[in-house]
Amino acid sequence: MVVRPYNEELEYLERKTPFKWEIKKGFQPNMKVEGVFYVNTFLEKLMLEELQNSCRPGMIGGFLPGVKQIANVAALPGIVHKSIGLPDIHSGYGFAIGNMAAFDMDDPQSIVSPGGVGFDINCGVRLLRTNLFEKDVQPVKEQLAQSMFDHIPVGVGSKGIIPMNANDLEEALEMGMDWSLREGYAWAEDKEHCEENGRMLNADSSKVSMRARKRGLPQLGTLGAGNHYAEIQVVDEVYDKWAAKKMGIENIGQVCVMIHSGSRGFGHQVATDALLEMEKAMKRDQIEVNDRQLACARINSNEGQNYLKAMSAAANFAWVNRSSMTFLARQAFAKQFKLTPDDLDMHVIYDVSHNIAKMEQHYIDGKLKHLLVHRKGSTRAFPPYHPLIPVDYQLTGQPVLIGGTMGTCSYVLTGTEQGMNETFGSTCHGAGRALSRAKSRRNIDYNDVLEKLSQQGISIRVASPKLVMEESPESYKNVTDVVNTCHEAGISKKTVKLRPIAVIKG
Repeated sequence: MVVRPYNEELEYLERKTPFKWEIKKGFQPNMKVEGVFYVNTFLEKLMLEELQNSCRPGMIGGFLPGVKQIANVAALPGIVHKSIGLPDIHSGYGFAIGNMAAFDMDDPQSIVSPGGVGFDINCGVRLLRTNLFEKDVQPVKEQLAQSMFDHIPVGVGSKGIIPMNANDLEEALEMGMDWSLREGYAWAEDKEHCEENGRMLNADSSKVSMRARKRGLPQLGTLGAGNHYAEIQVVDEVYDKWAAKKMGIENIGQVCVMIHSGSRGFGHQVATDALLEMEKAMKRDQIEVNDRQLACARINSNEGQNYLKAMSAAANFAWVNRSSMTFLARQAFAKQFKLTPDDLDMHVIYDVSHNIAKMEQHYIDGKLKHLLVHRKGSTRAFPPYHPLIPVDYQLTGQPVLIGGTMGTCSYVLTGTEQGMNETFGSTCHGAGRALSRAKSRRNIDYNDVLEKLSQQGISIRVASPKLVMEESPESYKNVTDVVNTCHEAGISKKTVKLRPIAVIKG
């Protein structure tokens, strides 16, 4: 493969606004649309350095730089508008993490790609509010952190404590949060404050392999490892008082709980199974892609439809998983404060997915189109008055939950009309990695991270010390840079900033 000099690569990139760059056609072969990515000055430097490093002779192995991955996605059959990179973008499998793209469902050539969803299907974030304040929690913070750690199973091989047999799993895969509601693990209003009401209706558990079922059965109601966490957070700043009030956030210092997890080994297996099927389908249907990690199938092929039905089952699994952990978190708080979760006002503010493909309607050049929107490391952010967001949020726009890094902060944003027009109603999902996991382990000392968290007054419970290095704030981009870029670019709007006081990790 010929490596193009960095100055030649730059000829294909153009800054369109202070926060948006365009990737011109020709940057990668067969691009059907342009690419775009959103960055501020600091994030731009990271993005271009990654590209520059890949231009050095002898650079082989690892993922392609994010800019190249955005451009390769722009070459996929059936893509419309642009291939879009959000500010937290970093290299991933096939699609970069933080890359989203939409495909015309009326075009028979259009594809679905598991690499555009990710292995952790419906990895997402849920935020609960409480009527407690930091002054109520501080005296018992260590006990509360331990109670959360004891209630919620964490770590790589963790097993769920929600009773579950094979028949329950089948029903949960089809019903999503309706199963949690029926079994008494969710409140009725929880699902109203959840993307898709916590249930993908086209889920079909018969399209899921026995291996995926076996991996999933013991893991329901578990946090897992990696960047997943449950955090006790306090409201640090409010940027939009009116929107925050609609979410039940009224005061600085109010305590919230954020849960970040996905479909665990179940979703991973669904993605793995689909990639193997799709490699065969690509040969049969003569689909050409720039990167073999972008394995895909025509949306209307058997393989494409089977994947979408299995992916929807995995999405339902993830919503049941987050609902189960919500139940356990409510139990932990109730036990500590000797009050019911209802007395503590532990309502779900919202639950969003940031690894999913969904059928949506959007306007392209003034025409309403039926699209399959892939969001990988990207959060749906629909504007005010959109029919798919809850009644409570019709005037504010959809709440968007942006998880930060251990020991920094998280944000709640709201969707905007500009985001609807530019990014199919999508925004960032978190901080985005700056260092690989291996590099983090080499460069960062476990004790240093714990000491820093202690100095910040943050309690931590973690199953694996190795994870502390991998998930340290230095391993990630600055989440405030990422969120400010989205806000300044107009694709979502800052509402609330949250800071952690206790972190529970795998």
